Amino acid sequence: MQKQQLLYKGKAKSVYETEDNDLLILHFRDDTSALDGKRIEQLARKGEVNNRFNSFIMQKLSEAGIETHFEQQLSSDEVLVKRMDMLPVECVVRNYAAGSLVRRLGLEEGQELTPPTFELFYKDDALGDPMVNESLAITLDWATEDQLAKMKALSYQVNDVLKALFDQGDLILVDFKLEFGVFHDRIVLGDEFSPDGCRIWDKTTKKKLDKDRFRQSLGDVIEGYEEVAKRIGVPLD
Repeated sequence: MQKQQLLYKGKAKSVYETEDNDLLILHFRDDTSALDGKRIEQLARKGEVNNRFNSFIMQKLSEAGIETHFEQQLSSDEVLVKRMDMLPVECVVRNYAAGSLVRRLGLEEGQELTPPTFELFYKDDALGDPMVNESLAITLDWATEDQLAKMKALSYQVNDVLKALFDQGDLILVDFKLEFGVFHDRIVLGDEFSPDGCRIWDKTTKKKLDKDRFRQSLGDVIEGYEEVAKRIGVPLD
């Protein structure tokens, strides 16, 4: 499968068309961003690490019966995926309080959330990806009621699979975001799952091993990603 015309350049990935109208190629770049794209830096190995991490996770989810857009890893930093009509909302599952939830509600970071929470955010960098409810998403025609129900159910299913996976590596899956699209009338998991879009802590020390290392200028960002990858069995070579 060969890359053709550049279709879209995001903050960390470039999307290319292929000779098959149903398939696209994602190129994971070394770009790393925060503050809704206002802060951007290049981190060596980041594209390769995230591509391999994402490919591993997507295959694990597929094995668990969750349909994803992942088709095949093509190279160290490229993957073949289904071409979907992406829905403009992000689904966030939280197992522990962190990030914006702590800021909004004054909760203590690390407070366990039982049961886990589910939130929706409108994908718009200019607006700061604001939190929305399901009623708004339906009214504004971002997704149908049935689509939202499916996305919510799949998000919780992903949580069950990945909490167990990370637990085996003595890691805590604090929270994560997912994006979904429509492929031949089916809701399918898209985008990526990597330390860029979730929070992962060491179970004992609570050391942050995710993008918060970049956001909070903690250093050793990619080293943190690689530590998580090695603990859960992601092949990095």
